[in-house]
Amino acid sequence: MTPEEWEVLLLSLKVSGVAMACALPLAFALAWVLARWRFPGAIVLDALIHLPLVLPPVVTGWLLLIALAPNSTLGRFFENVLGLTFMFRWTGAALAATIMALPLMVRAMRLSIEAVDRRYEQAARTLGAGRWRTFATITLPLTLPGILAALVLGFARSVGEFGATITFASNIPGETRTLPLAIYSALQVPGAEWQVARLAGLSILLSLGALVISEWLARRNRAGAMRYVI
Repeated sequence: MTPEEWEVLLLSLKVSGVAMACALPLAFALAWVLARWRFPGAIVLDALIHLPLVLPPVVTGWLLLIALAPNSTLGRFFENVLGLTFMFRWTGAALAATIMALPLMVRAMRLSIEAVDRRYEQAARTLGAGRWRTFATITLPLTLPGILAALVLGFARSVGEFGATITFASNIPGETRTLPLAIYSALQVPGAEWQVARLAGLSILLSLGALVISEWLARRNRAGAMRYVI
């Protein structure tokens, strides 16, 4: 691999890692609300969370562009108060990856939370465990494989993110050019077939590895649930 390709790989891992760090607490909170709470508007919230799955990614990027432009209210808030700039920066690529990965993560975590037998939590509470201790010793261990599977799926989705990223953060070498954008750029260059093949192969290996790990975690989660039932 050339130095430029290593740069693309490291930037992709950086963007995906930051996206997962940002998405994890938000995805778990949303999954918990959808799994455990009953309130008016839950269906609407669920639909809004999953909207990026059905919208064209370019539309998601366009909406981010409008919402976080430097002259917008949110854009000025992030830049002036938090010192964050998203447009044409790797932070914008990480935000786009976060938005696109969030629905998959919420769904995986929600299924894991709903699979927890609440009788175990009730038994812990009757034995004197508080709400947070019950969560830390009963709920969290039972949902942990699902959380890890969600992280892996989200990471794979982030690595493969293209449409929202190129629309919102552009395709800037060394700043926002992740693996999919680098493949797209190489496709425009005559005679760059081997570079495309190398980058595509690397992308396939990362995504395939993530899917294998996710499936292994899902099976482990199901096996653990069966042991508790028995």
